[in-house]
Amino acid sequence: MLRKVGLFALSLWLLFVLIIIITINVPVCFSGCEFIGWYPLLFGNVIPIICLVCLIIGGISYWDFSYQTKGSPELSFQIIKIENIDYEHLTFLTTYIIPLVCFQFDSVRYQLVFVIILLVIGIIYVRTDLFYANPTLAILQFRIYKVDGQFRNGSIRESKIIICKQKLLKDDHVKYLKLDERIYYAYKTSNK
Repeated sequence: MLRKVGLFALSLWLLFVLIIIITINVPVCFSGCEFIGWYPLLFGNVIPIICLVCLIIGGISYWDFSYQTKGSPELSFQIIKIENIDYEHLTFLTTYIIPLVCFQFDSVRYQLVFVIILLVIGIIYVRTDLFYANPTLAILQFRIYKVDGQFRNGSIRESKIIICKQKLLKDDHVKYLKLDERIYYAYKTSNK
């Protein structure tokens, strides 16, 4: 569950960076400057600070994701049917990130509504297992596939979502780390 929340935070990296750019309020002075003080600086930048914390959470999530996948167990299966579903990254981007960037941040009410909307979207994405539709992973060159696989015990599992850095094809063998009941991180191995 915590890994899913972290991957959701990672999926919003672009949104957090854009919000920081839009809302940061740091006075710029070129001569005769005076420090305005910590209180006005911090409280005038609450939203950018929250976004920075969320960026850090996303970074920790990516580090954890990378670390976990490097130590993935020797579980493998053969792909018997494959469909590229990379468009899911774009769907998430156009449906959630672009509209949220246009949000008004000049009122505390709008800021509160923004946070509530993010929490609701996060809960929905985590509970419905859509956390894999992650534009940040697309930027980091990950691909998303829907596959049917034949496992070593002879069983066939259908409609599994694979997050992978390599291009996969039918009959490829992949080793995997189970992120969820139907979502795996995988990497291609030599065909056996």
